[in-house]
Amino acid sequence: MKLHPLLAAAALSLAVVPLPAVAQGFDAAQKQEIGETVREYLMANPEVLVEVMGALEQKRNAQSRDTQKQAIAAAGDALFATREGATLGNPEGDVTLVEFFDYNCGYCKRAHADMQALLEADPQLRVVLHEIPVLGPESVAASRVSLAFRNLHPDKYGEFQSQLLMSRSTADEDRAIEVAVALGAGEADIRAAMANSAIEEELDAAARMAVSLQISGTPSYVIGDEMVPGAVGADALAGKIANVRACGSATCS
Repeated sequence: MKLHPLLAAAALSLAVVPLPAVAQGFDAAQKQEIGETVREYLMANPEVLVEVMGALEQKRNAQSRDTQKQAIAAAGDALFATREGATLGNPEGDVTLVEFFDYNCGYCKRAHADMQALLEADPQLRVVLHEIPVLGPESVAASRVSLAFRNLHPDKYGEFQSQLLMSRSTADEDRAIEVAVALGAGEADIRAAMANSAIEEELDAAARMAVSLQISGTPSYVIGDEMVPGAVGADALAGKIANVRACGSATCS
């Protein structure tokens, strides 16, 4: 249903801001007439408000996507280029998928199978991992061990990440060190590497980047020029990856 321009403007004003704020130029009689006309129309056609609010939501979503695109572009190499070991799949792949995760995130654990499926099915996919331990002190401690292990054994970081992420127990310092030792690291070496200030700097940088990208939870992904929040599933991610190859954007118009 298409609205008369005046009625559309008035309906939006009722849904979003008080009518007097947009009708200061009208006298009292005109304001009353407009209000009565709008009310009568909306009572007869209540679906109009749904249409107006839907258009408003679309506009806000478009603005949010534009803001995220700008943030992704501003992050640049810090987002897509990582230290040795933090890249999975094909290091020369034609599409990069970035994942932000927390070792204690239940959704991240569920989504891990999606990531494994994507890597197995797509030999041209490059995956970049960013740790953002947002779920408390245990997660922070686990990430400190994780990054220390990665610095010592970058070739085993993917295996470490998989084992700790899929652990049934809480991922904390003790559990992370247990996984690291099982993969051949020395506990003393891990603890010494954890003291490196570069680990705290990396965690702080990842947290700042997550804020700039408006990430509000884990897992969250960046594919091409788009943020993809939540455990959306392998098929949805594969669709975004295919779009990047087809049109250079995660969403093709």
